Amino acid sequence: MSTTLAKYYAQLGEAVEDIYLEPDMDEDIDDMSIHLGNLLAGHTVLELGCGTGYWTEVVAESAQAVVALDINANLVDIARERGMPADKVSFRVADALDLPEDIGKFSAVLVSFLWSHLTKGEQEKLLATLKKRLGKDVLLVILDESFVEGFSETTARTDAEGTTWEIQTLDGERFELPKSYPSDSALRKRIGNIGKEIKIERVEFFWILTCRLK
Repeated sequence: MSTTLAKYYAQLGEAVEDIYLEPDMDEDIDDMSIHLGNLLAGHTVLELGCGTGYWTEVVAESAQAVVALDINANLVDIARERGMPADKVSFRVADALDLPEDIGKFSAVLVSFLWSHLTKGEQEKLLATLKKRLGKDVLLVILDESFVEGFSETTARTDAEGTTWEIQTLDGERFELPKSYPSDSALRKRIGNIGKEIKIERVEFFWILTCRLK
């Protein structure tokens, strides 16, 4: 993951959850929380890009066990402070694109609001890593943002690789970050190389993709 992206979210800290204070988002958050809980019920889950643990807490209610990781230690510290049961939920500081050798075995992996912040090349690296490290038939769940007119940031440019970028300003500092809002067809094409039984569901603010690793 790029150092710029990691730095931006490290500086954002607890404010990363401010997006969920949007009143119009309440119903979609409830719907996705229920759906995510049902999907991952009874699973041993690896969560990539856990941030402050907002969605980790949702998953932990129904999963058998969760290992949640994020590249930023300060966000992992915030997640730990939520007080989830230590015998069920553990946290690690690690890069999702460079998984630790001792990461373990899982029946499901959740990519929570990370996919849209990866370049095209990083997305390919992530998929290759998951296929190699986790094995066949593991459930892959990708949860991310939909573009909402008047709410979402517009992309500033598209590079030669096809990655779209947005501009964010934080504490007077300017950040150029990868940010994509993929269509269903684009997701199916991209995930189809490593996934089968692909399903995509959308509400106004979020989309969720599920598949089994080939």
